[in-house]
Amino acid sequence: MSAIKPLRLIGKAAALSGVSAANIRFYEVQGLLAAGPRSANGYRGYADGDIHQLRFIRLCRAMDMSLDEVRTLLNLDLAEKADCAAANAALESHIAHVGERLAELQALQDDLVKLRACCDGSGPQCRIMQALHDRAAHLPREEAKSRAHRHV
Repeated sequence: MSAIKPLRLIGKAAALSGVSAANIRFYEVQGLLAAGPRSANGYRGYADGDIHQLRFIRLCRAMDMSLDEVRTLLNLDLAEKADCAAANAALESHIAHVGERLAELQALQDDLVKLRACCDGSGPQCRIMQALHDRAAHLPREEAKSRAHRHV
């Protein structure tokens, strides 16, 4: 006779998975995690498999994967050889995104270094702040929106 492992409440599942209770609920709404069964008192229960899935989601999100990318990977089967190609395709796409993001971050760093070089603190006013105000005054309206392409 096998022992049935008890289901855990959301707080315990959060502690064991490293995912906040709010994010667990969010992942349920997003379809990344099936909503656990409710007990007689209305609380959801989470099994070991759910906690593993939450850790998997947390790991993927820490790698800056989008919810859709995580969903794609969650829908793959470890036992299906054909799913290996889908996993590779998902990772290739994400690697390309990371490369684009690295280029954006390098350009941002270069811009910040140039901005920092504007002022050494010896002038009557901060030339960094003046440069920022000058840029803001000449920024076209359509560029005021964030151009950064974030995955998450």
